[in-house]
Amino acid sequence: MLKKISRALALIFVPLLGVMIIRFLSFTNKKKFYAPQYLTDEPFIMACWHGELLMIPYAYTRYKKTPHVKLLISEHFDGNLIAKTLNFFGFETIRGSSTRGGVKALLQSIKELKNGYDLGITPDGPRGPRHEISDGIILMAQKAKVKITLVEIKPSASWKLNSWDKFVIPKPFGTINYYISDLIDIADMELEEARSLLKKGLLKHES
Repeated sequence: MLKKISRALALIFVPLLGVMIIRFLSFTNKKKFYAPQYLTDEPFIMACWHGELLMIPYAYTRYKKTPHVKLLISEHFDGNLIAKTLNFFGFETIRGSSTRGGVKALLQSIKELKNGYDLGITPDGPRGPRHEISDGIILMAQKAKVKITLVEIKPSASWKLNSWDKFVIPKPFGTINYYISDLIDIADMELEEARSLLKKGLLKHES
């Protein structure tokens, strides 16, 4: 009973706190974009590592001021917190992962891409291994016939949590560097070729 109450309270207050923190960090940091001026009017997949997820809303809204995107978020309780936090930015969610609800989430993601939504995904989430590309993003892109843009988010100064993904929280009053790739077409690639290309792209600016 106590666990239910504490989780219910967390679902109310943690997302609100999360939004306040994200907006505070955005306001107090300069943002530099190393990115194409334009991506596409067609649906696309935006991918970043799980550990760099916190400030991802500002990468997407650089291109779409009015969000038309669904994020693939795990069905775990921490996924509930992330989903509710990102809802404040106008981002919708698809619930599922490689470990829970995987096939359903994969099929729904492909359907939403075909219906005109963009898709946001952390290809090493929700539980790792860190910096390893799962099959899901490749299958989604190929089945829905869409391209992928890769996002690296590198603050000039940050805290890193002692979690499996080394979750990054930018420190205030610095610079958040956004490295956003041109669209990548993996339509004709074999699984391992695509995996290698995406991993290399997402580690391009890793120190």
